[in-house]
Amino acid sequence: MRPHRSLETAANVEDLIVRIGRLESTTCRRWGTMTAHEVLCHLADSFLVVLGERHASPADSWWSRNVIKWIALHTPLPWPHGVPTRPEIDPRRGGTKPLEFARDQAHVVELIRRVARPEASFRRHPFFGAMTRDEWLLWGYGHVDHHLRQFGL
Repeated sequence: MRPHRSLETAANVEDLIVRIGRLESTTCRRWGTMTAHEVLCHLADSFLVVLGERHASPADSWWSRNVIKWIALHTPLPWPHGVPTRPEIDPRRGGTKPLEFARDQAHVVELIRRVARPEASFRRHPFFGAMTRDEWLLWGYGHVDHHLRQFGL
């Protein structure tokens, strides 16, 4: 079971930033196919979608908007491994390709801080649909935490 945390709390934001700082390009994954560097690009692209600065094609349904979203955001159940992402945020498909690890790492940190700001505005999630600010902050923590756990962090 994972902790139920949000980017609303500054300590949670800092926790993620410290953990991201411990990620290295050579860190081995425990599941999935993305490398540590590809995960950084995926996370950055995901936050850019949240902020409306990148497009991701919709793949939502009544089930994903109402049932899966509620389970993912409002229960302590761990997120499942191997769920395919949208092609526009998959670095092996249409997403950003890894270039320079430290730069891409710093970019994710900057985007987490931007999403956590009170004045941040959010777009529609491609799978969960419309979300409140509180839901976006739960998603932001949960998504980063999920991928850091993928690398044992």
